[in-house]
Amino acid sequence: MGKILVTGGTGYIGSHSAVELLNAGHEIVIIDNLCNSNKDTVTQIEKITGKQIKFIKADITDKAAIEKVFQKTKFDCVFHFAGLKAVGESMSEPIKYYQNNVGGTVNLLECMLNHGVNKIVFSSSATVYAAKNKSPIGEDAVLETSNVYGETKLIIENMLKDLCRANKDFCAIILRYFNPIGAHESGLIGENPNGIPNNLAPYILKVALGELPHLNVFGSDYKTPDGTGVRDYIHVVDLARGHICAFEKIKTNGAHIYNLGTGKGTSVLEIIKSFERALGKPIPYKIAPRRAGDIDSYFGDPTKAKKELGWVAQFGIDEMCSSQAKFIIKQTSASAKR
Repeated sequence: MGKILVTGGTGYIGSHSAVELLNAGHEIVIIDNLCNSNKDTVTQIEKITGKQIKFIKADITDKAAIEKVFQKTKFDCVFHFAGLKAVGESMSEPIKYYQNNVGGTVNLLECMLNHGVNKIVFSSSATVYAAKNKSPIGEDAVLETSNVYGETKLIIENMLKDLCRANKDFCAIILRYFNPIGAHESGLIGENPNGIPNNLAPYILKVALGELPHLNVFGSDYKTPDGTGVRDYIHVVDLARGHICAFEKIKTNGAHIYNLGTGKGTSVLEIIKSFERALGKPIPYKIAPRRAGDIDSYFGDPTKAKKELGWVAQFGIDEMCSSQAKFIIKQTSASAKR
């Protein structure tokens, strides 16, 4: 069993991965600056797992603070989730994203090397793949980004590859995925962003709750079965388990890259219909013009993860949508009682 540092561990993917790490018997320390999350998530993780965890409020851009974390605990591995992730914001505030995502990761890696921690599991993104790639997209596909957020992920990937070439004792596991949705079956943790969401699933749920008037479906004339864009969705619990599986299975040094996904795409209308089934009510939506840069179909090939890690996504789209709906309903109910 390992002792793991989880950066961004109160965030959406980080918190679910923290649960799966604890359930697998690992010991964890979470650091997070709480800029996009809540410390209450630590309590929820403890409720789910029945285990106490150490939480430290720290920012990866503060090297002195990160250094103190490594001075106090000897880690076997770092699970690196910390980072800003809003595509639109990354285009309007690029320096903020380079400073936080890239600069913060440089600080983290320097601290790891200073303290002899030679293994990292990095939460990357399918935004590193060029739009011209044909689906399903394999790990050897063309890499090219169209936004600053994706560029920071690609820079970090290249940095990790270079580090592995320079340091033969270092192991970097890079995991790429497209659209995580869903929530833990307990309904205690999930994705509930403040303001107007950037992602489809939380936006749909805000419409369902009456917080937003309707959903805009951008384009209905794509070359797909129902005319709406097809994307790769994965249950966040499957995704979290993929991280733990990669950490436990990979024993050799160097850089290891895997897609995590279901291997098939789901259309926007199929997502809407699934949420309607979960909620038992219609979701108001309007067809809007296509957005620049959007393509017909975009999903990954997870064959390598299945072959080398023995990992396969277990949950279907209805389980993804119903679990996320359950989480939001539970959170809304809890807020109303306060």
